[in-house]
Amino acid sequence: MHKNPVKYVFVFGGVLSGLGKGIVASSLGFLLKSRGFKITIHKLDPYLNVDPGTMNPYQHGEVFVLDDGSETDLDLGHYERFIDESLSCINTTSSGRVYWDVLERERRGDYLGETIQVIPHITDEIKRRIKAVNVRNKYDVVITEVGGTVGDIEGQPFYEAIRQFILEVGKENSLVIHTTLLPYISAAGEMKTKPTQHSVMRLREIGLEPNILVCRTEADHHLTPKLKKKLGLFCNVETNHVIESPDVDTIYEIPLVLNQQKFDDVITEKLGLSAGSHQENLHMLESSIGRYKNPKHSVTIAMCGKYNGLHDAYKSIIEAFIHAGIENDARVNVKWVDTEKLELTGDMEGSFHNVDGILIPGGFGDRGIDGKIMASRYARENEIPFFGICLGLQCAIIDFARNVCGMKNANSTEFSKNCGYPVIDLMQGQRGIKSKGATMRLGSYPCRVKPGTKAIHAYGKRNIHERHRHRFEVNNKYRKKLEENGLVISGENTELNLVEMIEIKRHPWFVGVQFHPELKSRIMNVHPLFRDFIAATVDGDGQMKFQGNNYKSQAVHT
Repeated sequence: MHKNPVKYVFVFGGVLSGLGKGIVASSLGFLLKSRGFKITIHKLDPYLNVDPGTMNPYQHGEVFVLDDGSETDLDLGHYERFIDESLSCINTTSSGRVYWDVLERERRGDYLGETIQVIPHITDEIKRRIKAVNVRNKYDVVITEVGGTVGDIEGQPFYEAIRQFILEVGKENSLVIHTTLLPYISAAGEMKTKPTQHSVMRLREIGLEPNILVCRTEADHHLTPKLKKKLGLFCNVETNHVIESPDVDTIYEIPLVLNQQKFDDVITEKLGLSAGSHQENLHMLESSIGRYKNPKHSVTIAMCGKYNGLHDAYKSIIEAFIHAGIENDARVNVKWVDTEKLELTGDMEGSFHNVDGILIPGGFGDRGIDGKIMASRYARENEIPFFGICLGLQCAIIDFARNVCGMKNANSTEFSKNCGYPVIDLMQGQRGIKSKGATMRLGSYPCRVKPGTKAIHAYGKRNIHERHRHRFEVNNKYRKKLEENGLVISGENTELNLVEMIEIKRHPWFVGVQFHPELKSRIMNVHPLFRDFIAATVDGDGQMKFQGNNYKSQAVHT
């Protein structure tokens, strides 16, 4: 059977960064997949880092880890959450990776003595990577988002490569979406189109023509028919191809907003795709958004992290709260607790006043670590639902060892190399490693869940897979003593003999995990641990709404 050629959609940004290119790409992926197309999404990032693994979260937000261990940009998280599919290393490309690969080939002599230049060697590698996303020819549409802003000098090789790529595959098989900002000038009392015009002009100077404009607008200031006509005229875009992306209550509304403007109809028509109906998925999304906007309950979770000044550092956790809140008809409010201040003040009652649950997220380094351990103890002793993720599990172990097992100077060797009871210790495979890039335990690993636990209650099955990003583990030397005092090892990697999940007996809901469940929670497929954690906070007494195993688990895990 003849297969139609794969279609390529490129998403650019103009005027300034932070306009939501990733959300536009993700929303398009959701809409096209809902209509029966096989799609995937690819990110081109112009930074020279090989990947974001060593980058400061304050500069780049959280590091999103894929099943295969790739450390990626947080936009990959948006892609997975919207299209409900797991991506891989082929879905992300940085300038650093491109140059690295080209220079490695040059060192091997693959270029037979040629002078290595941006054109054609760098641009050819970029084109190869775009094609490699569909190397098995299993997708109908490949959506590629280009990071940064049109005009940035570091992004020029990407734009040139895409210009060449479009010529090679044919304009009938490609489409360019350009996202821009329409600022509202209060003194003038109007929205201004000039920044968009200049942005499109810059795009056209490098040989690329936008087919669709997606214009970001502020609350209460919307794109009028007159402005759409003006933008279409000056930017050489059909009027009905000028689309508004307004400020909304949640990013999950964007697919609905775009669909109402026939965004996906325009794209399927332009690409010559025969589209099916997507009403069922749209109705499900509409229902979820309705529950988000009109919750029956409201809960407050204390987030005890170190990057409280930049919430994007915990983006996946925040999104998982939204998913779990919708599932439990609850609005999840976050109270950011500075654990460094908590160490100094010791004000536990003030810090955790009126909170319904406490979560300690992952992280590295000893800044605020004693405050995190204090938070774990407070949740344990006051029977407040608790969720410890990665470092959060390790803090719970340290607290339990010190204050329940009597190991007063128990600690992690990450923070105290010569502590008396190293209940958390460096993994054997991490000893002697000097490089910081991609040296941790990364990606998906199996876990065996123990019957009769809150973990099995959540997952509804014994064998699961979860994503990891860490170097330190529970020290098996102390497992027996911990368990004798009431700690439950509710999940373990039996192949590597590693603790994966812990619980505490006689506590309404106290769970710690060495992995990062937030990385696998999705808007149409909430992670079961987040679902049950929020359920415990809603009920107030830690009793789950989902009793027994008489429900079909919505987990994506195998």
